[in-house]
Amino acid sequence: MPWRRWAPWPVLEAAVNGYLVALSLILAIGAQNAFVLRQGLRREHVGWVVAVCALSDAVLIGAGVAGFGALSVALPWFGEAMRWLGVVFLLAYGALRFRAALRGGEALRPSEAEPTPLGKVLATCLVLTWANPHVYLDTVVLIGSISAQYAPHQLAFGVAAAFGSLSFFAALGFGARGLAPVFARPAAWVWLEVGVGLTMWAIALGLALGG
Repeated sequence: MPWRRWAPWPVLEAAVNGYLVALSLILAIGAQNAFVLRQGLRREHVGWVVAVCALSDAVLIGAGVAGFGALSVALPWFGEAMRWLGVVFLLAYGALRFRAALRGGEALRPSEAEPTPLGKVLATCLVLTWANPHVYLDTVVLIGSISAQYAPHQLAFGVAAAFGSLSFFAALGFGARGLAPVFARPAAWVWLEVGVGLTMWAIALGLALGG
């Protein structure tokens, strides 16, 4: 790690690297990120969505740092079950996005679209988070194993990683408002829905093939 060359305190080194590792793992567009972006553009329940994503990551990161990365070893069926559950959900959610795109851009304007109940938004967010095997790989397994390199400062590493997740989701959800002028055009919303749908199906294909 480049920070090892000059970090004055081991705890700072652990915290900085924890933050950077978390950011590097969640920067890529995925099902969860696409959902947060869409909600941010709609300006709908953004704070709740950001909170659910960040808290979920914090719980999983905490589990990984605490040493629960051996769950898949203790329960060999767990990873496979989560993989196929994720495939089914992502295919279904992607199909819904394609259907929304086919309905036309006018129906997708943030100011004109029917508001989605908070409960439905949170349920979708929770499934996209907890039914995605890659989330467990990134948080519980990868972050958990990397944190062991910074003993006895794993706590600083984990807390900083959780803040990295929070800062990313907050920037993605609330920062999406800056793109509002672009998405004032119906065609832009159609392409967003198509892009989200393709992302969901691509992830589903990767999971089905064992990715």
